[in-house]
Amino acid sequence: MQNDRLFTEIENLKARMIETLIEINRVPAVAPENGGDGETEKAEKLARLLENIGFDKTERYDADDARVTSGKRPNIIATLNGETQQRFWIVTHLDVVPAGEESLWKMTKPFEPIVVGDKVFGRGCEDNGQSLIASLFALVALKSLGMKPKRTVSLAFVADEEQGSTYGIQHLIKKGLFRKDDLIIVPDGGNANGSFIEISEKSLLWFRIRTVGTQTHGSLPNKGLNAHRVGMQVALALDERLHEKFNERDEFFDLPVSTFEPTKKERNVEAVNIIPGEDVVYFDCRVLPRYDVEDVIAEINRTLQEFERKTGARITLEIIQKEPAPNLLGGNTEIVTLLKLALKSARGFDATVGGIGGGSCAAYFRKQGIPAALWSTVDEVMHQPDEYCKIGNVVADAKIFAALAVM
Repeated sequence: MQNDRLFTEIENLKARMIETLIEINRVPAVAPENGGDGETEKAEKLARLLENIGFDKTERYDADDARVTSGKRPNIIATLNGETQQRFWIVTHLDVVPAGEESLWKMTKPFEPIVVGDKVFGRGCEDNGQSLIASLFALVALKSLGMKPKRTVSLAFVADEEQGSTYGIQHLIKKGLFRKDDLIIVPDGGNANGSFIEISEKSLLWFRIRTVGTQTHGSLPNKGLNAHRVGMQVALALDERLHEKFNERDEFFDLPVSTFEPTKKERNVEAVNIIPGEDVVYFDCRVLPRYDVEDVIAEINRTLQEFERKTGARITLEIIQKEPAPNLLGGNTEIVTLLKLALKSARGFDATVGGIGGGSCAAYFRKQGIPAALWSTVDEVMHQPDEYCKIGNVVADAKIFAALAVM
């Protein structure tokens, strides 16, 4: 009966939820590493909304960052007091990835979100706007009905998730805000029907390869050393060798293999008739926990040294981010058990547990021995052109969050 009232109230809030999602996602909260000015404008919008809702406590834990105009990377915590002292956290992130090539967006401009049918299109709508709004309105529904949660519920809206969480969840963990008995959900991944609960992540490795040759005129390649050609050869060799050497499978993970993907490419020369003297490429690697990340780095270095000897170019490796996989804390933790019960009751299925590629806030909790669960209902279109979230998923996940709050 209690859940029926909650679920009906959340259905009644659907229009407000989508209106708020669109308003919040108009703000391009992109990290400075990607040419943006951070999350401050978006956080200020959210702070005004939280003030109007009237939580028992709202706090700011901003991290200093001189690269953005405000000098701060905002982290907001909104709390609704419960019947017990145990705390239930839902952690979502404010930042989004850049729009990418805007010509690939067909439904709308990236930061002009619109509703088309049962979907809201726009950058950040699925990652992580959907869950931000779902968690927020789960508590709005509780307040509207005058219902007190069983546990104290805190919503953490954090910065910097897309670039490593230094100014976000890692900053909050260093402040000592979390305890070992806290129940934590990070709704930043999942599957299309919400039947998958992630409890483990791969190791994360981002690196930059800089190849230096000698710039010269395009008609006189013999007088230079084409760094672009060597850089491409190096990238292709790394792609092949890393996949061959670290090739085992683990079906616990989705995907069940280690991935080594060349991604970002820096601009080299301004004209077609210039032989590049420098080439820069980046890799995003998600490595199964059975492998030591240091062994991957050693293989990269061996490959770079080989190409230096062979070509005469100077090739350097820069590690951008390195996060070894945290220890697996098991699939029978309290938060996983409660989440399974909520899903069984509301959706009628038995959820499964497994691992993903990595890079979420959940990994940092696990490193502290806190068994956070990563879960949401998503089509996994994050970071793509025409990113969207389903309106039905926003509403359905809000119901699960509300049910968990009163369990």
